[in-house]
Amino acid sequence: MSAPLVVVDADVLGRRRTGDETYVLNLLRELSPLAAPAGIRLAAVTRRPDLVPAGVEAIALGVASQELRMAYSLPRLLRRLGAVLVHTQYALPFRCPCPVVVTIHDLSFERDPGLMGRWHRLVFRATVPRAAHGAVAVLTVSQRSKRDLMELYGLPPDRIVVTLNGVDPVFRPGAGGPGDYLLSVGAIQPRKNQAAAAAAAREVGIPLKVVGPVKDAAMARSLRESGAALLGYVSDDELAALYRGAACLVQASRYEGFGLPVLEAMASGTPVVTVSEEAVREVVGDAAVVVDDDDGLADGIRRAIADRERLASAGLERARSFSWRTTAEATLRVYLEALSR
Repeated sequence: MSAPLVVVDADVLGRRRTGDETYVLNLLRELSPLAAPAGIRLAAVTRRPDLVPAGVEAIALGVASQELRMAYSLPRLLRRLGAVLVHTQYALPFRCPCPVVVTIHDLSFERDPGLMGRWHRLVFRATVPRAAHGAVAVLTVSQRSKRDLMELYGLPPDRIVVTLNGVDPVFRPGAGGPGDYLLSVGAIQPRKNQAAAAAAAREVGIPLKVVGPVKDAAMARSLRESGAALLGYVSDDELAALYRGAACLVQASRYEGFGLPVLEAMASGTPVVTVSEEAVREVVGDAAVVVDDDDGLADGIRRAIADRERLASAGLERARSFSWRTTAEATLRVYLEALSR
């Protein structure tokens, strides 16, 4: 008899979905050697089978639309495969033939609706509460997001498991020293608030480089006009080099479920300047310059540059406590508990 099949919905692979894609890719990579000893088969359903890590069964599933995929194509495939459990992000397949574990990274669209476009906000508000209440377990990536799920959706704490994100080994200190630029990382959209980072960069007289796909064309245009260099989506190797060469990372996000860039920067030996955002504070601890609001960013940059050596050392130490293997082990425990019910 073959081992029970657990399927991870990996449709985000290759779609440049920044944090969501990073999460799925690293989770699959670290789950791969753990699955067989735990007595399960692990498969990933995706439009990009070539991106599935070695050791995970890759199952191709094209998509005409996300709505059709979740309503028909994915449930039908799960039924044909005989899956005993599926792990998704934010949404449940319609009439799913097996139990679902869902990861909900954050509830930014509930806490601050203006940070997301109207259509996407409507879609998320229609699908995420249903997923939260319909899944056998809900995973999230910070205590902040767990509290949001409890307060906004009334979920009991024992149905929510916090599995912190990790940091890829590509992000590490390397040759070279601090460069003559500041760095901000994240999709260009109001929630990430790169405009505040650009204003602070102008005030201190240091150029800003912004890494991330454009989700708001008007905001991208404004950033270019302010003198920021928009680099778009870059590979992990390129991003790692950009972290190592930056004078510091400047993150002014208005809402985060976790904040991967601050962790990646710390692991690279790069000082971090961030506004006081609850989930990001969970990540940085005392290893970054945290300012009260956007107005304090310029002074924070000056402090980070002046105190670079201490901050780099503290950031490296802090980053060591975050591991994708730990994330995968915690996730696997949730799978096994779900299968034992």
